[in-house]
Amino acid sequence: MRTDLFDFDLPPELIAQKPASPRDAARLLEVARGALHDRVVRDLPDLLRPGDIMVVNDTRVIPARLTGRRGDAARPGRPEGGPKVEVTLHKWDADGTWRAFARPARKLAARDHIVFAPGFSANVARRLEGGEVVLRFNKAGPDLKDALEQFGIMPLPPYIKRDAAGDDADKGDYQTLFAARDGAVAAPTAALHFTPELLAALDERGVERVSLTLHVGAGTFLPVREDDTRHHVMHSEWGEITERAADFINQARDAGGRIVACGSTALRLLETAADADGRVIPFKGDTDIFITPGYRFKAVDLMMTNFHLPRSTLFMLVAAFAGLERMQAAYAHAVAEAYRFYSYGDACLLHRNDGNPSGD
Repeated sequence: MRTDLFDFDLPPELIAQKPASPRDAARLLEVARGALHDRVVRDLPDLLRPGDIMVVNDTRVIPARLTGRRGDAARPGRPEGGPKVEVTLHKWDADGTWRAFARPARKLAARDHIVFAPGFSANVARRLEGGEVVLRFNKAGPDLKDALEQFGIMPLPPYIKRDAAGDDADKGDYQTLFAARDGAVAAPTAALHFTPELLAALDERGVERVSLTLHVGAGTFLPVREDDTRHHVMHSEWGEITERAADFINQARDAGGRIVACGSTALRLLETAADADGRVIPFKGDTDIFITPGYRFKAVDLMMTNFHLPRSTLFMLVAAFAGLERMQAAYAHAVAEAYRFYSYGDACLLHRNDGNPSGD
């Protein structure tokens, strides 16, 4: 499909710079078949049914943005030296290296040394296309985690404006209540709206809940630069659906419950793992699924998600789920009604629009 079909104009003042407070006070646009309904997130229990199952992503965002200088590999503990380098980690590889976006990438080459702090550095294992490098740190496991917590900042998307040192409030604001497994470099933002009170109300309503893991990469913010979506290459992300979670989801569906994906990340992994009959199979590994209009959804009945960037793979996904014309109308309505957009913004509840029964 033509990429320009997924373009739209957004006034910059609608890009949220801080989350709503409390989180469940954010607005919620319900996009149902044939109608748009203006609501708030705390209305969610009334929009779901007993027996529905909400699938959430339990990934935890790591402070993945680092600033250092090209240094002397012979003196790895010395931070002074060459030009400034900023890297944003986005994917851990099984060989112990990290893929990262670097600025300025063009000035880095294999075997270059980057010093982030005394005793904390990395070597460039190789340089990739698109501003990416592969880094091998001088720390691993818990030691690397501790160094990132000490010297890294939260990898907020570029449309959230912060100074170079970041904002300490983001360490909590950009983390969901479900965060448990380190590895994401972007938050599963639909889940940022949940509070203990909202979870209690969903429990009282009889809405079940189960977790999967998809470590969201920084590639989620990249626009589609190709004129035709068929030529776009998705970044892969690592995910896991345990046997217990798969069984729980399938049992809920067998009992008549609807599968509600909390966010595009949960939806993408569910659709990756689902068979042709919509049953979810345990999964562990990378997914690069790219969903555009014409895709037939197998597992998910409803989707809660934030408002996404124009020409992004995420807007293409929601257009596939709810219908392109319907999502164009929904976004036009959201702009007219001054909804807040993107990671810290408001949310949508989308009903699937492929003719399959989801109870609408």
